[in-house]
Amino acid sequence: MTRIPALAATAAATALLLSGCGTTEPAADVDGSTADAITITDARGETIELDGPATRVVGTEWNVVEHLIALGVAPVGVADIEGYSTWVQSEPLEGEPEDIGTRGEPSVETVAGLQPDLIVATTDLPDTAVAQLEEVAPVLVLASADAARPLEQMYENVELIAQATGTEDEAETVIGEFEAALEEGKAALAEAGYDGAPVAFSDGWVASNQVSIRPFVSGSVIAAVNEELGLTTPWELEGDAAYGLASTDVEGLTALGEVDYLYITNGAEADFTETLAGNAVWESLPFVQQDRVHRLPDGIWMFGGPSSMQDYAEAVVEALTA
Repeated sequence: MTRIPALAATAAATALLLSGCGTTEPAADVDGSTADAITITDARGETIELDGPATRVVGTEWNVVEHLIALGVAPVGVADIEGYSTWVQSEPLEGEPEDIGTRGEPSVETVAGLQPDLIVATTDLPDTAVAQLEEVAPVLVLASADAARPLEQMYENVELIAQATGTEDEAETVIGEFEAALEEGKAALAEAGYDGAPVAFSDGWVASNQVSIRPFVSGSVIAAVNEELGLTTPWELEGDAAYGLASTDVEGLTALGEVDYLYITNGAEADFTETLAGNAVWESLPFVQQDRVHRLPDGIWMFGGPSSMQDYAEAVVEALTA
C-alpha cells in the first residue's frame, strides 16, 4: 500500500493570506440575474474561476475528501473508496460517491462522467494527471503538506476548499472545534503531569518478516499537534520537507530513551509491534519494559485535516491519562 505555532497567530495569518488568494464578485447569469463568481489562486499560483460555489466536487486525495465532508460537501467522486473507508473514519463518506480510481492515477473518463464543477487535488498528483483533469473541470490544487508550517498549511487548505464551496462559516466552526480540543487536551495532560513530556509517534509495517518504522518527526502534522498539546518530540531524525517523515528500524528506537511511544496501524494490516515481540532490542526499550507503548484507535488518518487531528489529539489524551 502507498504510504504516503501559536494557534491564534495561525488563524490571523491564514485570514490575511486568504484575503489575497481569492475574491467573490457579482457575475451576470444568462437570464440576467446575478451569481457569486469566485476566483481563487491555488498552490501552483494558478487562477481558478468558478461561476459560484461548487457543489459537484471530486476529490483525488483522502485529506481533501475529509475536508469536503467536514465542511458539509458530499463529494460525487472519491479516489480509492475502500482505502478511504479503512483509513479515514473521522469523516465517513456520505451518499454514494463514485470511485474514480487510485489517488495517484485517477480515471479521467470516470471523473468526466460525473460532470463535476470542481476537482480538488494536491501537489502529490502528477502534473500530467492534473493537466488531463483540467480538460474536464477546474482543478484546485492544494499543497499536500509543508513541514515548515504543518498546521498553517492544513488550515489554508481547509479555507481554500471552503471558499470554493461557499462553506466559510463551516470552516470557521471546524477549525474552532479543533483548536478548542487542543486547549482542552493540553490542560488535561498538564494536570496528569505530562506538560513537556517526550512523546514519540511512528507508524510501521511488516514486509517479508522485516519491520520498517516511519517516525513522524518535528514538521509532521502529528508532531505539531503533540507540541500544541504541550508535549515534546524526542526524535532527532530529519524528516522530508513536506510531511516531516523519517525512516528507521528497531535499532533506531534505542535513541528515544524514556518516552511514551504512540503508533497507529490498521486491522487490515499486521501490527508491527506484535512482530517485534521477542526481539531482544525491542524488549530492551524502556517504553516497552514500562508498558508505555500505546496503540491509538484505527481510522485516524495520520495525514488528515482538523477532523482526524482532533480525533488524534483526543486519543493521545485518553492513552496517556487512562
